[in-house]
Amino acid sequence: MELTARREAILRTIVTEYVATGIPVASKTISLTDVRVSAATIRNDVTALEEDGYVTRPHTSAGSVPTDRAYRFYVESIGRDAQLPLADQLLIAGVCHDAGDELDKRLRLIATLLAHFVHNAALVTQPKAAKATLRHLHLVSLHDMLALLILVMCEPAVVRQKTVPLPVPHTQDQLTELSNRLGARFSGMSGNDVAAEVAQAGPDRDFVTQIASMMRAEDRPELGRAYLEGLHLVLSQPEFAKSQRTLTLLRLIEREDWLETALGSESVEQGIRVIIGQENRDEALQDLSLVIGNYGLTGHSRGVIGVVGPKRMDYTKAISSVNYLSLLLSESLSDSAPQ
Repeated sequence: MELTARREAILRTIVTEYVATGIPVASKTISLTDVRVSAATIRNDVTALEEDGYVTRPHTSAGSVPTDRAYRFYVESIGRDAQLPLADQLLIAGVCHDAGDELDKRLRLIATLLAHFVHNAALVTQPKAAKATLRHLHLVSLHDMLALLILVMCEPAVVRQKTVPLPVPHTQDQLTELSNRLGARFSGMSGNDVAAEVAQAGPDRDFVTQIASMMRAEDRPELGRAYLEGLHLVLSQPEFAKSQRTLTLLRLIEREDWLETALGSESVEQGIRVIIGQENRDEALQDLSLVIGNYGLTGHSRGVIGVVGPKRMDYTKAISSVNYLSLLLSESLSDSAPQ
């Protein structure tokens, strides 16, 4: 059922009051806000919101607590383009400017700054390209009929090697000539680009197939190294203090792939994503919300920046902070990119 304007206003009040205090919101509290109706009308509207799944009450006489559906309504009403006040932007920009040019140092500082700014955990991943591109390749003779194929790729910068059979005997001089020729032909190409050349590779077809296969294996949607700061800010909040949830969350964070699991294949899509409670894929995250953005250069290296906290978080501040910091990081990468 579509909410009336009055019930929308009441629901926003319940969410904002609960986010601020962590205490179930009583009808009297709602009546002290801009909702100018009688206490009886407020109680009737709250009952209707409870029936529609927007709020819950610990017991009949208790105040209202927002559900995941209420938080989703609230986030959609904010939108994804929320902007920080200018004073906050200037403060953050000044701190980031003093971080220097070293990427690791800058990312750690931004994660720490974001965590304390939103009073929740914050994460920033190192930028990683969606597609690896070939820089160099080498063929090293192991036997007349066996060679070691070595690929040097960039974005990400990795070296991979694989033993490959030779269709006919090759000397090292012949392998060197072949690797120089293939390297010149495919330098700067992605795995998909190289794969498209297989049909025209002639006698080099087997080698080109191996190169394409090794490169495409690097194109998995993994994230770069993650910097997580401010976890203690989450664990100190009432939802986690002296709770089994704390142990569950800590066990999750110890897993190297927890972020990939949480975000799935959409991890570096454009725009802000807000994942609330039960919307999280991993059960250990279902008491939390994630506000996730991305930064970087389209078609080049990209990373993730975000906030992790209880569902009772200041979504406006989290979304606007992630928006602004992703912009700063993108500009930083653009300034340092080769012209």
